[in-house]
Amino acid sequence: MRKGIHSIHHRLFLLFLFCMSGILLIVSLLYYNRTTSEFHQKISDLSTKNVSQTVALFDLLYKGYDSLSKTLSNNFDMVRVLSETTDEPALQYINEQSITNMIGAVFYSREDLIGIHVITNKGKIYNYGNYFNIVDPNYRFEDWYKELTESSGRLVLLGVFPHSLIDQNESRPVFAFGRQIYNLDEHKPIGIVLYETDSKPILSALDNLKLSAHSQVYLMSKDDRVIFSTDTSGEDAPKLPAMTDSQDVVVQQDKQKLTVASSLPFSDWAVASVTPNQDLNVEMVQMQRYLLIVITILIIVSALIASMVSRTISQPLIRLIREMKQVEIGNFRGEVNVTSYMEINSLVASFNRMVHRIEELIERVKISSVSEKNAELHALQSQVNPHFLYNTLDMIYWMLDEKGQDNLGEVVLSLSHMFRYSSQWQAGAKVTLREELEQIQHYLTIIKMRLEGRLQVEVQIEDNLMDIRLPKMTLQPVIENAVKHGLEALDRPGRLLVHSREQGDTLEIIIQDNGNGMEQPVLGRLKQSLNGGQELETGAKSGGIGLINLHRRLQYMYGPEAGLEIESSPGQGTTVIIKLPQLEEGGTGL
Repeated sequence: MRKGIHSIHHRLFLLFLFCMSGILLIVSLLYYNRTTSEFHQKISDLSTKNVSQTVALFDLLYKGYDSLSKTLSNNFDMVRVLSETTDEPALQYINEQSITNMIGAVFYSREDLIGIHVITNKGKIYNYGNYFNIVDPNYRFEDWYKELTESSGRLVLLGVFPHSLIDQNESRPVFAFGRQIYNLDEHKPIGIVLYETDSKPILSALDNLKLSAHSQVYLMSKDDRVIFSTDTSGEDAPKLPAMTDSQDVVVQQDKQKLTVASSLPFSDWAVASVTPNQDLNVEMVQMQRYLLIVITILIIVSALIASMVSRTISQPLIRLIREMKQVEIGNFRGEVNVTSYMEINSLVASFNRMVHRIEELIERVKISSVSEKNAELHALQSQVNPHFLYNTLDMIYWMLDEKGQDNLGEVVLSLSHMFRYSSQWQAGAKVTLREELEQIQHYLTIIKMRLEGRLQVEVQIEDNLMDIRLPKMTLQPVIENAVKHGLEALDRPGRLLVHSREQGDTLEIIIQDNGNGMEQPVLGRLKQSLNGGQELETGAKSGGIGLINLHRRLQYMYGPEAGLEIESSPGQGTTVIIKLPQLEEGGTGL
């Protein structure tokens, strides 16, 4: 793992990935900060606009309520009738009807009125609105009554209430305001008029301050007394931010909330909106998610690009290193073909030229070595003239034939054929299976004579295989090894069987004897040597060396599928299987 981290591929990949990801993160962070600043400015502007609109709505409502309140307090007939005092029931009834009619005329002039209540200083109450009025008997002790009686004739906005202030039978929410009624002739108050209207216009104006579903709106006095609030959680109302005469709207934001406040110009009231930051940041949270998704996708794309770029640089070098390892083990046949940057292409081309040059030099050394060995071989062959030996053996055969020594003659003739067959050796020479078997018959003729009939030989080869070509001296080492180490020392008749079989694309020639066999340690060492293990020692096991040489010669010529397989059991014999690729008749093999 540590080696992989220090590879050029991983180093380049990490370098490109960190560079591209770093640039991406810096750009994203700058964009996020710029967007956040613009978003907060937009929220502040929107809040200021909403408050300004709400103040304007309240101003319109105030002017309407002020005008409405004056219709009774400035009505001279109303003031006159309320100021009159009489003990006559008829006149008193007429005055009450007049007052009720004047109140009713005002009541039906507006659709938002819920109730009008005129209360004289003498305790007389005139109501219009709910047909079944139940007047609160303790109204004189309520704050609103005291506030109206101390107002000196100006309009007093009392606020929004969940039900009527004086009519216990009226459960609808109301917005209450009122005035004192003055007798201008005597310059003294004679009572008050209380108006209760539908609270929806006031609530709609306050709803305009909301920036989100969780925003809370407060209608407060300047001493932080809550006149009306949409907050039902029971928490304390927020303290209004400090406002100066030059500030129409004050915006204040901390870690938890955004507070926007403004004073109403026509009263000592102020409106405030409190919005949690989590509601304001919904859009920012969505943008954060969007940025995270985009950044993740771009990082993945950056990783892919970094991987591609690093591979275009590292992959040719990896292939070059792989081919150099092949050169280290002696394989000069490979060639690196890459298409990369100019410097890497130049390096690969130089490597290919170097390998080809080394291959040429090695080939020259091989040719020189082979020439030297051939010269030595010719020098040895020149010491004994083969034709002289052939002629001498033939002469001995005819001399034995004249004297009637037929058995000895056959031995000499077989020896002559064997010598002629083995001495006519050329590099890579191949013969037919028929020729190889004839050579074995000459060898076995000599062996049978020497063993005095204690050896029985059977050859079972199909005729269609006789013309298949195979390397010269393929059967001879195996049969010679079987006779020398397995059959020659037997105190019982020996049997040697040579037969063939086809296994797929492989021809198997099987040589089987019933000789002494091999002990398992000896067999194990022989198999290990055939598989490329340690060489067998010379001396008593020189026959094994012949089998190893044959095995390696077959694998050299036909590949790893060819060679020998050996099985043996002590006292039961040995089986040797010669495996050859499937050959065509009269062909030269694979």
